[in-house]
Amino acid sequence: MDLMEPIDAEVVFQFETFIKVYKSGKVERLIGTDIVPPTSYSVNNVASKDVTISPEKPVSARLYLSTNIKKDEKLPLLIYFHGGAFCLCSPFCALYHNYLTSLVSKANVVALSVDYRLAPEYLLPAAYEDSWDAHAMVLNLG
Repeated sequence: MDLMEPIDAEVVFQFETFIKVYKSGKVERLIGTDIVPPTSYSVNNVASKDVTISPEKPVSARLYLSTNIKKDEKLPLLIYFHGGAFCLCSPFCALYHNYLTSLVSKANVVALSVDYRLAPEYLLPAAYEDSWDAHAMVLNLG
């Protein structure tokens, strides 16, 4: 390594075209980083909102609500955990946001998509603990 080369330039681990870990500890995700905002307006009769599950860890989620429900109508709740092998993506990336908007519209459910902590910054069982925190939050809201 050239002495003038920044420390972030040295890759110590690379997983195909998905993730790079640098000597400095910096993690670069190569997919699933296209973040989209929640929709306060109705898209496919669904609005979404970001909520905090645990500010200490930090763990958050995106809540998807149908805008086509009747007053006092109760809907089933789907708690959703995105794919990505516990190291990629989030509920805020376009892929999962669009999928859940469509799912909530068609299935007539409320969905909570959990943004669990990702490896390698947070090793397992951190993601499992975050899923339990999401379940506990839902149960406490009753």
